[in-house]
Amino acid sequence: MKPFKFVLLLLFVPICMQAQELNCKITVVPNNIQTIDKRLFQTLEKSLMDFMNSRRWTTDVFGQNERIQCDIGLNITKEEGGVKFTGKLSVVSSRPVFNTVYKSPVVNLVDEDIVFNYVEYQPIEFNENSSSNSNLASIFAYYAYIILGMDYDSFSQKGGAPFFARAQGVVNVCQNKEEPGWKSTGKIKSRYWLMENLTNTKYDPFHTMIYNYHREGMDKMFDQPETARKTIINQLTALSTLQQNNPNSMIIAQFFAAKSNELRDLFGSSPVEEKTQAIQLLTKLDPTNAANYQKINK
Repeated sequence: MKPFKFVLLLLFVPICMQAQELNCKITVVPNNIQTIDKRLFQTLEKSLMDFMNSRRWTTDVFGQNERIQCDIGLNITKEEGGVKFTGKLSVVSSRPVFNTVYKSPVVNLVDEDIVFNYVEYQPIEFNENSSSNSNLASIFAYYAYIILGMDYDSFSQKGGAPFFARAQGVVNVCQNKEEPGWKSTGKIKSRYWLMENLTNTKYDPFHTMIYNYHREGMDKMFDQPETARKTIINQLTALSTLQQNNPNSMIIAQFFAAKSNELRDLFGSSPVEEKTQAIQLLTKLDPTNAANYQKINK
């Protein structure tokens, strides 16, 4: 069982109700694909849900209420010969906040390098040490490890490291694939560079920040809101130093893609001085969402 998570709830969960780690909703959208029977995409959607939700991704025991909530949208934009597909993937996950019903967003990624072959009813199988996995299986296994790694990071200090290492393993065995997203060449925002950031020791402060933001900030927001907000301000300040040393970091951009609305709402009830500090800091860290942060004052 992961540290701290739903410890009291688990006392009431029968041992026989052990569940897999992910509760992942998959949506496959064939965008203007008129030449393929829509049943194929429905079959693909079900196969992907079974793959993500039925596979054991860890050796830990999860109760039903511990499963990580995630949503993955596969938008298919092109098909070739009825078996080769191109599109993009959106990956979102969240984790519960202690003493509340609120779920804090942790992952919010968009991958535009999705190319795969699929034949209806073809099983989606994955062998961690094999280079013969289909690109579809490799992509979804990769994101399963990303979701797990970020979730574990938010509950224990650098708790996600084993899962990031396994995602790195997926990247390594995919180096000879012709499909995009796995190599250092090409787009700056890719599976390769996300994993480089998550496993590079120079980004260790990011993992510490993720833990402190959630465990010392969000999880204490109900009982100690003033202290929790100050903790989050301190974590954002630490993130600012990391960003200065590593401009254009993919994981920092990913953090704000997930957190911008949460941060806007979090500081909306702050004292005026704290609001001003938060707006200045957030606008500097995440200028893309500057207009969103100005709403803190409203």
